[in-house]
Amino acid sequence: MTDIEIARSVELQKITNIAEKFDIAEDDIELYGKYKAKISKKFIDKVSEKKDGKLILVTAINPTPLGEGKTTIAIGLSDALNRIGKKSVLALREPSLGPVFGVKGGATGGGHAQVAPMEDINLHFTGDIHAITSANNLLSAIIDNHIYYGNELKFKKVIWKRCVDLNDRALREVEIGLSKEKNMNPREDGFDISVASEIMAIFCLSKDLKDLERRIGNIIVGYNEDDKPIFAKDLKAEGALTVLLKDALNPNIVQTLEHNLAIIHGGPFANIAHGCNSVIATKLALKLGDYVITEAGFGADLGAEKFVNIKCRKSGLNPSAAVCVATLKALKYHGGVKQEDCSKENIEALNIGIENLKRHIDNIKNRYGLNPIVAINRYQNDTEKEIEFLQKKLEEIGVPLSLTEVWAKGGEGAIDLAEKVVELSEKENKINFVYKDNESIKEKIEKVAKEVYGASGVKYLEQAEKQIEQIESLGYGNYPVCIAKTQYSFSDNAKNLLCEDPFDITIKEAIVKNGAEFVVIKTGKIFTMPGLPRKPAAEEIRIDENGEIVGIF
Repeated sequence: MTDIEIARSVELQKITNIAEKFDIAEDDIELYGKYKAKISKKFIDKVSEKKDGKLILVTAINPTPLGEGKTTIAIGLSDALNRIGKKSVLALREPSLGPVFGVKGGATGGGHAQVAPMEDINLHFTGDIHAITSANNLLSAIIDNHIYYGNELKFKKVIWKRCVDLNDRALREVEIGLSKEKNMNPREDGFDISVASEIMAIFCLSKDLKDLERRIGNIIVGYNEDDKPIFAKDLKAEGALTVLLKDALNPNIVQTLEHNLAIIHGGPFANIAHGCNSVIATKLALKLGDYVITEAGFGADLGAEKFVNIKCRKSGLNPSAAVCVATLKALKYHGGVKQEDCSKENIEALNIGIENLKRHIDNIKNRYGLNPIVAINRYQNDTEKEIEFLQKKLEEIGVPLSLTEVWAKGGEGAIDLAEKVVELSEKENKINFVYKDNESIKEKIEKVAKEVYGASGVKYLEQAEKQIEQIESLGYGNYPVCIAKTQYSFSDNAKNLLCEDPFDITIKEAIVKNGAEFVVIKTGKIFTMPGLPRKPAAEEIRIDENGEIVGIF
């Protein structure tokens, strides 16, 4: 059975029934049909004094085309914790339409470890990302309207981009203002994907509606003739944008296939953004569950690094443990085996690929200060010899291993992982930041590049040098850095999987996100507007003769 067929074989409970298990009354939620709802600010305030549960971060090795199943294991782990009598809540990101129709497909888990209704969550859901897109583009319209009517603020350069929540490489660079109307001056512009918009980052990092409005007002949209920043609040735009986001800011609740609570809210990518669900949703989950399972996008060099150095730094969150997800196939892929041969037993390649896993574990433990456990998403063709070999390698560095089968068995397939996570979360665990606020932007970049990625050094293109100098001269050098880098390698070269030889990280651009309160650092060949693959997932998505959506996986 496919993921979507498995999801449809389970009879969902009404979301009011799921909410009731956590003392969330119907008056505390706004229903979006039978199986989706938003939780009200009134309820969030009501539970704000409750004791927090334990936060468990799920991260992974560098991803491969084979798929590691990080979200699937996060869902299965939460279901497993509930099976062993622990009250667990999921706190996940919303899927972007870009990957759904692009290369990855859906992002609601897989097999018997899914959140549902999967079609709704993967497509328009409750409209949050549409609201973010509209707010982003309203700000663009206000900017160009201001310039059209005389440019009182003396814009010399506009840096705010439009966005759309699709992979569309043709929009990376565009020219606008071509209507030849009076006062319309053509200029070069471009689009980001919506999940890379600063509005998305602000949405995910804001404490509440007032904080959201404050941050939106602080967005730098351009520079004037004196090279001074122009803010969204100079255009009086923050109020209208906040109105568009008012309802979206309330967290969404759905359920797993085992009828456990999942809060899904916010969806930035981790390779080009900070890759974590909203602070509001995570903090709410901590008031509702004894354990909260959350994930950070892509590998621990990207999502987990930003989870710690941006999200936890800004919000005060402190995880009790971290799960690092891998598969034996992916480890062999990182060991130099071709994709089609990764299912075959190969101890030599596994031994090489384990180095990728060990580096992530080292980061989790010694850079971020978290207690790690490795979760292997098990496949039928994994051999006992390979499993024993991996077990021995992890024992040598004192890291526990758990074999999971959540795709086939749901929560039952992660009982061992759940029990080990509970035990691990009782150990002393103090979060550590890789760099300090008062260090320079270059010092922060170089600490992440050298300590987390393992780079020998950092090279700066001339443009990046000037931008960093300007950002610090404006007083924004104390912000954390959000490094945009390929997810496939510790280096900034997607094809350099082994990273055996010394490598440098090349910094090509630095952009202050004053509303989000971090500095985006672009490396290598990274784009904030992805493109579709040669054979996009969209080719397989359709409505069948029964009126059902098929092709989302």
